[in-house]
Amino acid sequence: MGSHHHGHAGHGHGHGHGHGHHHHAAPARWDRAFAIGIGLNLVYVVAESAAGFLFNSVALLADAGHNLSDVLGLAVAWGGAALARTAPSKRFTYGLKGSTILAALANALLLLVALGAIALEAIQRFGEPTPVPGLTVSLVAGVGIAVNAGTALLFASGRKGDVNIRGAYLHMAADALVSAGVVVAGIVIWATGATWIDAAVSLIIAALIFWQTWGLLRETVEMALAAVPRGIDYDGVEEALAALPGVSEVHDLHIWPMSTTEPGLTAHLRLPAGHPGDDFLHGAQAMLHDRFGIGHATIQIETGEATCRLASAATV
Repeated sequence: MGSHHHGHAGHGHGHGHGHGHHHHAAPARWDRAFAIGIGLNLVYVVAESAAGFLFNSVALLADAGHNLSDVLGLAVAWGGAALARTAPSKRFTYGLKGSTILAALANALLLLVALGAIALEAIQRFGEPTPVPGLTVSLVAGVGIAVNAGTALLFASGRKGDVNIRGAYLHMAADALVSAGVVVAGIVIWATGATWIDAAVSLIIAALIFWQTWGLLRETVEMALAAVPRGIDYDGVEEALAALPGVSEVHDLHIWPMSTTEPGLTAHLRLPAGHPGDDFLHGAQAMLHDRFGIGHATIQIETGEATCRLASAATV
């Protein structure tokens, strides 16, 4: 899941077009999606765990537990998105934009914990199979497919631009998969009477979710370490800045994610002919915004012959 973003060398800037704009439109839309998603899932978790106890199905309990981890995950993602909109203060000069990165990270870790619980439960099941009413289990899990697929659709449109929304989307899609697996397991158990199928199916699903979560975890750890966002080509940005009129050298170029959707940039440009004025700076910032989706750029102009102490690539 994780690595398929990397090959963007040539056309990295095609990505960025919307980035500068759509985070302003997002908040209200996602608030509704989060509220509906959390509400629906909570109701379903209560119903499903009750059914699990009633019909003696650990598959349903595991599915309910997994759904609950998602309600927590949604709440974390929502909190991150809400915090990201707080105004900057003298202490948090970026506002709390970076909380979307922390939220996506917490989200991935939560999923891994839920996975561990499911796997453990399944492995114990192999030792002591108990009778399970297959068709009833299928019915309950069938409702889960509807709930989870519906919630996933609420977030589907935002999953490309924002890792945080992608986390919420993956959770819900993974849940729909889990429920589908439980439906199939129920039918097979009913047809064959083989209870171990219940456990086998949950292990297969656990492996699937692990595969997805690993990609999310890697991407969010990169963001937390201020890696260049995956949609942006560092060399491309450097060349574009070096190509600006009068620029003899670009150094100390940094591109990092301020939040899951907004990249920041700082760079030093040497212009031996003298300071080019504000129009040059505005042009450079507009270029970075339009071509690379970088809305927050700070550029230092150096005119003298004295070498900037940050000019060597080794210095941070």
